[in-house]
Amino acid sequence: MFARKPTLAGERVTLRPVGPEHVDGLWELVNNPETVRLTGSHAPFDRFGIGWWYGSRGDHDDRLDLAICTAEDDAYVGEVVLNELDADNLSCNLRIALVGPRAFGRGYGTEAIRLVLDHAFSTTELHRISLEVFDFNDRAAHVYRKVGFVEEGVRRDALRWNGGWHNAIMMSILAPAWAARKT
Repeated sequence: MFARKPTLAGERVTLRPVGPEHVDGLWELVNNPETVRLTGSHAPFDRFGIGWWYGSRGDHDDRLDLAICTAEDDAYVGEVVLNELDADNLSCNLRIALVGPRAFGRGYGTEAIRLVLDHAFSTTELHRISLEVFDFNDRAAHVYRKVGFVEEGVRRDALRWNGGWHNAIMMSILAPAWAARKT
């Protein structure tokens, strides 16, 4: 479904297929404590693994991994990914991560999500795109609602972080709802 790896341009960001040229940016992203907390990432990363990961994403037609680069100077500020494709049910998952405070609050994430949703719903048969956001990530939950995601439920105590438990809020957007928002 995602054999074609497009470049998508907006006013603030350009989304590009991830590749080895984005490894330094991903390394910064996975080493930013705030980004790690917001994504609930417990796994350690190594530089070699990061390089292999970004170098191999183009080989997978069941996912779309795009680097979020600033339109101004093409600097890497994060990634947006469509993964966990369920081709039988025309659905997938969306995840997004920004490099940290230098990318927060600038509209990069909002525009990246809108660009990837528009691409997914206008060029594929996808009907449903879902995501999860942790209950302490109010900024992301606000953005998801703003672009049209609807809360579906909660996975209670889904994340253990620094000795505390946090819920994961499940959200989705459907192709008809996206189409209605565009008109």
